[in-house]
Order: sequence, then structure tokens, then C-alpha cells
Amino acid sequence: MSTTTLERPEHAADAAAPRSGCTRSRLRELALLPARPGLLSLAGGLPAPELIPRGAYAAALREVLAGDDGALQYGQPSEPLRERIVELMRERGVGCEPRQVLLTSGAQQALSLVAQLLLAPGGQVLMEEHVYTGLRQAVLPYRPAILTVPTDLDTGMDIDRARTLLAGGARPAFVYAIADTHNPCGVRLGREQRSGLAALARRFGVPIVEDDSYGLLHYDRGPLPALRALDPEWVIYVGTFSKIIAPALRLGWLVLPTRLVPAAGVLKEAADLECSALTQRAVARLLQEGFANHLERIRAGYRRRRNALLAALGDHFPGNIRWTHPPGGFFAWVELPRRIDGDRLCEEALAEARVAVIPGSAFAANAPAPTNHLRLSFASCAPDEIRTAVARLGRLLERRLAHG
Repeated sequence: MSTTTLERPEHAADAAAPRSGCTRSRLRELALLPARPGLLSLAGGLPAPELIPRGAYAAALREVLAGDDGALQYGQPSEPLRERIVELMRERGVGCEPRQVLLTSGAQQALSLVAQLLLAPGGQVLMEEHVYTGLRQAVLPYRPAILTVPTDLDTGMDIDRARTLLAGGARPAFVYAIADTHNPCGVRLGREQRSGLAALARRFGVPIVEDDSYGLLHYDRGPLPALRALDPEWVIYVGTFSKIIAPALRLGWLVLPTRLVPAAGVLKEAADLECSALTQRAVARLLQEGFANHLERIRAGYRRRRNALLAALGDHFPGNIRWTHPPGGFFAWVELPRRIDGDRLCEEALAEARVAVIPGSAFAANAPAPTNHLRLSFASCAPDEIRTAVARLGRLLERRLAHG
């Protein structure tokens, strides 16, 4: 078994070279469709507006502005915020120190910094066949070789396939994993699979980048520990306040092995100097008291929406269609019969049923990819709207299946 520790590669300084080939995400274009009369959207991963703590955040801003002269200046990362993040990480089973927490402008910047830190131009990255599109955008400037493994819709990433690739000589710069409430598939990695993945990282000396953007949004079963809890040496953790407070904060964090903190800090400073001092201080104030109650409130709100979606799928979708039962997060994944083209179905849903959904092909790590999938978001629609949208989709599917 390898005993090598995770170090910053020598090539990292060169990895900021040409960033050609970047394009706007197809997902963003579909998810941010302008409002139209009668249109219901199950497309975007936007938090429900009524679950964003506007009042509490406004109060935190007022308190900070009234009593903190540094709130509108350049400054060092907020130590109180990093301390609050350390406390929040305990909910994910992760022990860490404030000095291991690097504040970022959302999870997207965190992914970009990790790519810059670890990935050489033309290097390998291992990910699932369907992944969060932001990860693809983060690694695209380096023109990597993408290695993919399937996702089991019950237990998550196919760890056996990952083991086969690594044992066969593949050496990706990192493995990208969403262990909890996968985006787009809505599954979580099983306990045995988590241990297996962490063991692979140690054995082959390949770091794991754990995107835990939805890890605090669990709705029924007790949460499993984050991958970072299983191996702090080989797992780089990505977190964000976008889903649990508000996306407009543009505030996230990395939890890093201590030896990577200085290099990551230099890359962060080169990217945008620092996160907003005002936002950092206001969020730290918000986390000080009552945040556990806020988390329970939003979990209850999203649980109702998740339950409405699953009930409506059971009531209105044809019996030969399969979907995941997400234990948390914002999304369910629908597997259609192979003869149904999900891309075309999404166009018809928008034009005929006035429902916006995302085709599974938008998340394909490599092309060509199967097109018989959909991602449905239950986050921002009210339960009644979700039921109406799914009923419309169900009728459209019945027509498509009847006419081949």
C-alpha cells in the first residue's frame, strides 16, 4: 500500500496557462429561463425564495455595519467565520482546524482552485458518467483526459470500476466525488462504498475532491459521515453557503490538508484577492446563534417538496420509468425507456406542457452519452406546482410512449 502523502505538484504554477475552450454551461441557460406565463420549472437548482433567511441576514448586516470598522475594508479571512465553519463541519463528522479552512467565492471557485492546484495540462481526472457541470467547466482549461465510472442508482459511484481503472495504471490528478445527494442523480454513496473509495485514495495515492454542496440537506435517514471524515489526508472537502443560506453570497470553503493551504491561499489571492469582508462577517454573525433551527426549517421545507415530487411521479409517470428517491439535496434522476430521447422530450415539455426540465445529457462527462435521462429539481417550486408540473410531464410521456 502506498504511503505517499498528498503534495502540491510541481506543475501547478503552469496550470494557469491558456483557458481557451470555456463556454457557458447549457445547464445555466436552461435553468435560468425567463419567467413565462404558465411555465413551471423543475430545471434549476435554485433555493426556494421563502427559505432564504432574508430577515436574519439583514439583521446580521446591520449589526456588522454598525459595529465593525473593518467590514468595508480589505482584510484577512474572517477568523470567526472559519471557526463557525469548523463547528459546522462537525455535523458532517469532520474534525479540522480553522487554519485548514480556505474561504472561497462559492463552491465553483473552490473547484477551480483545486483544479489549478492539482491538475497538469493534459492530465487525467476521474469522475462519474454524469456529473455537476461546474466541475467540467473547472477542469476544461487544462484539456484533461476524462476517465468515467458508472453511477449505481441505489449505492452511487461504481467503486469496483474505479478500482479496476487505478489497478490498471490510471493515475488521475484527483477523483471527483459527490457522496451525499448527488447532483444530478439524487443518490448517496453507501457506507461500504465510502470506505472503499477512501481506501483506494490511500492505496494508489490519488486525492479525492469531495463536493459536499448538499451534505447538510438531509431529509429522512440519518446522514453518513463525509468522505473527509474517513481520510483527512487524501480528501479535499468543498462546501458552500449557497444552498443553506443564499447563492448571492458567493461564499464557500475548502477544507485542505495543512500542507496544501499555503499554495491554495496564493491561488485564491491571485484570483480575486479575498472574499467580501462584509459578507464574511455577516455570515459569521448569522451562524452564531439559531442556525441549527434555520437548518431544520429549510430541511422541513425541502422535505415537503421532495415528498410531493416522489408522490406525483408515482401517480402520473408510466410504470416502465424509473427514478431515484433522493435522501436530501434538490434533485431526482429519471431513467426513461431507451427509445425516448430526453433532449427532444425536454424541448416538447417546454413547448407543449409548459414545464422546464433538464435533459440528462447536459451532465454527461463524455460524449456521446445516453440521452434517456432527465433531472428534476424540486427545490424552488411549491408542492402544488410540483404536482401540476409532474402531471403535465406524465401526460406528455404517455403520448410519446403511445406513438413510439
